[in-house]
Amino acid sequence: MKPVRLLVDSFADANDFNAQMANAREIVSRLDPADFHVTTFRCGEPDGRIARRPNTRLIRLQPHGQTLRILHQFIRGTHEILFYIKASPAAKLYLAMRRKWFDRRIVIGTIESQSDLYNEPTVKEKQIRMWERTILRSDFLFSNSSAVQASLEKEYGLRSDVIPTGVDTKVFTPDWNRPANPRVRVLFVGSLRPFKGPQLLVRAAAQFPEADFVIAGEGAMSSDLKAQILESRLTNCHLLGGVYGADLRAQYRAADVFLFPSRWEGSPKVILEAAASGLPIIARKDYKPETVIDAQTGYLGGSDDEVLDRLGRLLAKPDLRRDMGRASRVLSERFDWDMITEEWQQVFLREASRQGVRS
Repeated sequence: MKPVRLLVDSFADANDFNAQMANAREIVSRLDPADFHVTTFRCGEPDGRIARRPNTRLIRLQPHGQTLRILHQFIRGTHEILFYIKASPAAKLYLAMRRKWFDRRIVIGTIESQSDLYNEPTVKEKQIRMWERTILRSDFLFSNSSAVQASLEKEYGLRSDVIPTGVDTKVFTPDWNRPANPRVRVLFVGSLRPFKGPQLLVRAAAQFPEADFVIAGEGAMSSDLKAQILESRLTNCHLLGGVYGADLRAQYRAADVFLFPSRWEGSPKVILEAAASGLPIIARKDYKPETVIDAQTGYLGGSDDEVLDRLGRLLAKPDLRRDMGRASRVLSERFDWDMITEEWQQVFLREASRQGVRS
């Protein structure tokens, strides 16, 4: 049978660390080339796994004029399925026009955050309207957790299936044999925005002077966090800025606890990366993360005080950190990208079969 032709609305650039772009690359790199021909875009040097993948077409985009080039592929491309569509001007134009010429190609969108976007002040209204006019107009929607699925249905009355975000458990691995840190090392990874909660690590550093706190990320709060650390004269709280690739892997492997006090998420990939690295996780209950099992692989707190209380327990008990870290690693293996990609392959094959694409 002929391969299903996918157009993936993403960038294959190796150095694009946007979470959604990285997720798309992980899926594309694992799709069976005998069953799937993939067309996707690039601006810089592509991920080597995708560049080497048979049955793959990489379209080079210049810094300017990308909308028209991408729109041309949406309209004139030979694909049967458009996957991972983004909230972009090209997608908006295509989805507004496609019904006029009875375009029956399949559009698949992914939902990777809560849908109550109007309640999050850091998300601009213009961004929300673009999201509503693009991704939400897909033929099929897939949420990355049950909580995200429920939020989408509550806010917009739209149904979706669930396929989780994955993690590469061969890249993110524990270093069980490294020497113990002289002081417990607590790590945060994420964008520095208020809802992510990096400010809680500054508070934790003051409350637990016996531990070291490391904040890896970039964002609008960077200057404020630096000022708080200086004002409080904290010598045990460190801002690293953006950390990616092998350096990020090393940070996970050097840590003892992963603290992620974000209140508003979908299924954060940083939690999975930390879990795969053998770390106990402390996160918030707000978005019901399925990648943390409370009191088994870490703790879920309902408030800042509760989060800090759970942190205190882990700091005081090295055996508990070890046991929860090992359980966390085992849980992460259920989300390995190889298995997640197999779920996507079944979706693509099923929908192609329904449309009579394969013969």
